[in-house]
Amino acid sequence: MPNYWLMKSEPDEVSIDDLAAAARQTLPWTGVRNYQARNFMRDAMRPDDGVLFYHSSCPQPGVAGIARIVGGVAPDETQFDPGSLYHDPASSRAAPRWLQIDVQLVRKTRLLPLAEMREAPELASMRVLQRGNRLSITPVTAQEWAAVLKRLGG
Repeated sequence: MPNYWLMKSEPDEVSIDDLAAAARQTLPWTGVRNYQARNFMRDAMRPDDGVLFYHSSCPQPGVAGIARIVGGVAPDETQFDPGSLYHDPASSRAAPRWLQIDVQLVRKTRLLPLAEMREAPELASMRVLQRGNRLSITPVTAQEWAAVLKRLGG
């Protein structure tokens, strides 16, 4: 049985359109620098898990598409690149601190704005809607997943 996730990306960095334009409509999810989010990738994410691709830190945040996890976790190469915003000089190839996982587009959707999500009683428990939640990756229950898909028209 697949798991479900909400993965946040700033559209200035990687948008749903960037994912759609990528080779095989697949991109590595890099730049995660929070241990809890990293641990979700390492310990719980599996191929074929569903992903709500969420645009954050933008004028109208919200779910912009549906994706899925493909492949397994690997070291995040940006941690080793001194020119990257995500460089971590304390991380080594022998003991990488940060991970990445590949995400593949299933379909772009209409934007389901954060404001609309907040108005939906069936989504009230979603972590992305909780005060103080800053995680870039959060689990989504099967009920929340179904409710979001219903709001998106299937």
